[in-house]
Amino acid sequence: MARLLLIFSFAALLVFNACNARIKDDNEVVLARVFDNYLYETDLQGIITNNTSHRDSIVIVRNYVNNWIKTQLMVEKAKYNLTEEQLDFEKRLEEYENSLIIFEYESKLINQKLDTSISEKDSRAFYHNHLNDFELKENIVKVFYSIVNKDIPEKPLIENTYHIADSLVIDSLEMLAETLDFVTHLDTSIWISFDDLKKRIPIETYNQELFLKNKRFVKISDEDYCYMLMFVSFKITDDTSPYELVEKNIRDIIIAKRKIRLIKKVREEIFDQAALNNEFEIYYHE
Repeated sequence: MARLLLIFSFAALLVFNACNARIKDDNEVVLARVFDNYLYETDLQGIITNNTSHRDSIVIVRNYVNNWIKTQLMVEKAKYNLTEEQLDFEKRLEEYENSLIIFEYESKLINQKLDTSISEKDSRAFYHNHLNDFELKENIVKVFYSIVNKDIPEKPLIENTYHIADSLVIDSLEMLAETLDFVTHLDTSIWISFDDLKKRIPIETYNQELFLKNKRFVKISDEDYCYMLMFVSFKITDDTSPYELVEKNIRDIIIAKRKIRLIKKVREEIFDQAALNNEFEIYYHE
């Protein structure tokens, strides 16, 4: 503690370029003043750890003091320029406190009573009833591909595999990839953003839609690799998103709607019960 106080005092001296910090009547060391507001040495306790270097301590204290001064000056400026009505925060603080209390209670109710189980039947039904809400924002594809070293002797064999029967091609490529050790993506159940695909494969096109409509097998080469792709399916921007892509979003939407219904129901029940018990009165007349 003695070391900390020494740091504070020394830093305060540095900040204000004075020989001694000001001492108040109650023996508290004053580090700064803005009008009638004072910053005391004790206000800085906890901002410096024991393992902080002497130089770093000085910088930390200086920055803290300067920021405190700027904040106090800004507050005073605001008080001078705002009306009494604008400075009356009592109503806003009460509303904020009420909001926090209600939020905590509603959160507790949601945790206790909300049904979060969603069947696939309900999820798909929601999807089909709200298709217009699930427009694609980008082009997406289902594709399998291989990234092969350009100098590999078996490159023609790999390319020929892309042209065999669809029922055999995936298994054949998987077997070749294990044997020849080249990178491949074979999961055609996954939708991939075309822009993400371009990050993996150096596809050059100025019209993605036209490219996708006219391509099934694609072979691209650069200095090091040969890229072979087979497009299985695609959807373009503004088309309807596949269910698989939005399934999680649908779940979140359904849960959010259930939360709103639950809270509305609870509020109505509380109101009706209070009315039955004469717990409130209304004095105005329409």
